Amino acid sequence: MKVYNTMTRKKEELKPMNKNRIKMFVCGPTVYDESHIGHGRTYIAFDVIARYLKYKGYSVFYLENITDIDDKIIKRASELGVEPLELAKKYESLYFKDMELLGVTNVNYYARAMEHLTEIINQIQTLLDKGFAYETSTGVYFDESKLEDFGKLSNRNIDDLNIHRVNPDTTKRNPGDFALWKKRDDEPAWDSPWGKGRPGWHIEDTAITETYFGGQFDIHGGGLDLIFPHHEAEIAQMESATGKKPMVKYWMHTGFLNVKGEKMSKSLGNFITIGELLKEYDPQVFRYFVLSTHYRSPIDFSNEALMQSQNSLKRIHKVMETVDELLESDILDENKNDGKYLKLLEDTKKELLDAMDNDFNTPIALSALFNLVRDINKGINEEKISKNVFKEIKNLLDEFGDILGLTFSVESVKSNSDELVNILIDVREELRKKKDYKLSDEIRNRLRDAGINLEDK
Repeated sequence: MKVYNTMTRKKEELKPMNKNRIKMFVCGPTVYDESHIGHGRTYIAFDVIARYLKYKGYSVFYLENITDIDDKIIKRASELGVEPLELAKKYESLYFKDMELLGVTNVNYYARAMEHLTEIINQIQTLLDKGFAYETSTGVYFDESKLEDFGKLSNRNIDDLNIHRVNPDTTKRNPGDFALWKKRDDEPAWDSPWGKGRPGWHIEDTAITETYFGGQFDIHGGGLDLIFPHHEAEIAQMESATGKKPMVKYWMHTGFLNVKGEKMSKSLGNFITIGELLKEYDPQVFRYFVLSTHYRSPIDFSNEALMQSQNSLKRIHKVMETVDELLESDILDENKNDGKYLKLLEDTKKELLDAMDNDFNTPIALSALFNLVRDINKGINEEKISKNVFKEIKNLLDEFGDILGLTFSVESVKSNSDELVNILIDVREELRKKKDYKLSDEIRNRLRDAGINLEDK
């Protein structure tokens, strides 16, 4: 099984540090706003990576941080007139809801920065004691000049990294020195050996990972945009504090998500939250769309691409529905064509596993599944297939549905749809009690468009 390592710029054989146990950390959200579809892309990708590693027999501890102390949170809270921690809790809850809807369910533990202040302060003190950090009137900073290999992940030297930097803080020794602790008089602020203040962004991740994993672990994930400065800073902090190298064995990064060829941003008016997306599309459609592109490649979001993903899922659901119907019929338990189709299933499974073993290549895996769907459809129309073969087809689709976090089983899809309809009916009844007939009628009309007719008592 091979994994692409951003540090070495090549695929490497996966060899965990401790037998079959894998420690994986992925940078989590800063909870000052709703999560967007770029977040969804990254966390779906790493959810599938965790799923497949477990499928292969590895014991995976998947850790993610929640940044609930940050200047962005404080600024947004001030604009809204609420407490920063109250704002962070609100958007953290929305993030968890979004992830659950998208099927991102394999994170073992979410570690909040706020709950690890002691560990953050201890790691800063260690860096000071070892001479890698210094204190000024404005805070505590990491001295990047102490490291000869700073910039090794982004493959750039310090001079190249600093050439475009602005250095408004004249108390720093070097332009690229980054804050470990920021001294602040304004609230919220916390006590520390260097006065009241708040931690820097980078230090929370290494304090958290050292707490749960020690100084070294197997996989560190995140978006491509985090390589510099965030992940470079993490390496500098952890390896300097613990004296152990490498901090991480395999660095894994997801590619950028663009919207119709442009970078997603609020200023361009193409910023899409997960909540907004799921008002229009089933979560499974977006998940399928994400997995149709390799996690390291850029992905271009559009309604056309989502519709294509929706149609692809429908084709798989249709095959599963046909298989279920035929399993209930009086077809033979054995057939002369069994060998042919069992060989097809065996070959398909090998293609699927080979694709996933090759740096989690989900688009190739989905392509193999579609070739199977095509061949099964052809076989159903042209010749007899036995009940035994249909059972194996269903098992294979369910097995890989679990790995990809996609629901191919028609019963599950119908069950989820029925539950949603019941929720809408209950909501509509409450609206009628409150005499909000305009909205209740809108729900009734939309349900009717979907083929569900309601009769009011």
